[in-house]
Amino acid sequence: MLGKADGYVGNGRANIVAFPGPHAPQQVGFDRAELTRILDLYGRMVAAGEWRDYAMDFTRDCAFFAAFRRTADVPQMRLEKRPALRHKQGMWALYGEQGQVLKRGHELAGVLALVERRLVKAVKS
Repeated sequence: MLGKADGYVGNGRANIVAFPGPHAPQQVGFDRAELTRILDLYGRMVAAGEWRDYAMDFTRDCAFFAAFRRTADVPQMRLEKRPALRHKQGMWALYGEQGQVLKRGHELAGVLALVERRLVKAVKS
């Protein structure tokens, strides 16, 4: 005999529970292609002697990548991915040492181009 614990309601119909729909992810992160591009730039900057350490932070709203000249310093560059701004000013933002916004954009390559130009100058000198 079926009871309420089995999903039987008594009038001949089953009690249907809706399947939970798509919900927001618990945290924002970098996908493989983005992380490959970021770490490739980091490796080239380390080889040029510009950076020595990095940090990543993942929150519900955004993901950060910060590069440091020395471990105990403030970040020389901070890259932020904020998907909520995807349709507005772009989900990528590059911040300088004092926290000023250096570049915003919809594409990671365009935002990182500013740092890559500095790498070309460092290698030439």
